[in-house]
Amino acid sequence: QVQLVESGGGLVQAGGSLRLSCKVSGSESKFKAVNWYRRATGKELEFLASITRDGHTYVAPAMMRRFTISRDTAKATVELQMTGLQSDDTGIYSCAAVGGQSEYWGQGTQVTVSS
Repeated sequence: QVQLVESGGGLVQAGGSLRLSCKVSGSESKFKAVNWYRRATGKELEFLASITRDGHTYVAPAMMRRFTISRDTAKATVELQMTGLQSDDTGIYSCAAVGGQSEYWGQGTQVTVSS
C-alpha cells in the first residue's frame, strides 16, 4: 500500500505564492511517479506536474512559468511550489502515486486565492 497526505493549502492573496507538500509513505515499488492535480469548482480534474522516482520532472505547459515540482527524499515528500497565484487557481489540489497496478490518492488540500 501507498499513502499520500497533502498539506500546505490555505488562503492567499492574488499574486501570492504557496508551497504544497505531499507526504508519501509505503512501498515505492508500487508506483513510478507522483503527480499533482487540481479540481476547481465545476471544472474537470487538471494535471499540473509530475516527478518520477528517479527525479525526472514534467510540468504542464500552461503552468510551467509559475509552478515547480520537486522532492525531498529525506522527508519523503513531493512539493509543488506555486507563484503568481490568481483566483482561477482556486481549487482542491491533490497528489497521486501512479504508474503501478493501482493509483493511490491523497485526500487533497484546499487552495483559495482572494482577489
